[in-house]
Amino acid sequence: AHTIGQVRCFFFRARIYNETNIDPTFAAEMQAACPFEGGDNNLSPFDSSTPTNFDNAFYDNLVKNKGLVHSDQQLFGNGSSTNAQVRTYSRNMGRFKKDFANAMFKMTLLTPLTGTDGEIRQNCRVINAPSNTTTTA
Repeated sequence: AHTIGQVRCFFFRARIYNETNIDPTFAAEMQAACPFEGGDNNLSPFDSSTPTNFDNAFYDNLVKNKGLVHSDQQLFGNGSSTNAQVRTYSRNMGRFKKDFANAMFKMTLLTPLTGTDGEIRQNCRVINAPSNTTTTA
């Protein structure tokens, strides 16, 4: 789903300054938007080619070592088990869109946790703090 959307500098700084499996020109462009220090909240698109289009350019970027986030670039290169799938999606927009639609449909079949069996996180990366409220039966 990273074909659309933006990410904070804080989450990709280490990649653009420290990693070697990144296109040097792309890294320099991203460094202009994300300084070595400061600017943690500066935003850059996941897909620098077509940032507002839902398309397969994200995968083409991975093949060119232009994945902005470390975890995204891990989908392609260095013998990754997903190399073939990334190549397929980078070359075939129809296949990407079909598979994406199928994955979204499968997600609609998930049964969410409700009541005391689950929680809606206030911050997706952090478990909510314990509630101070008590329930009575």
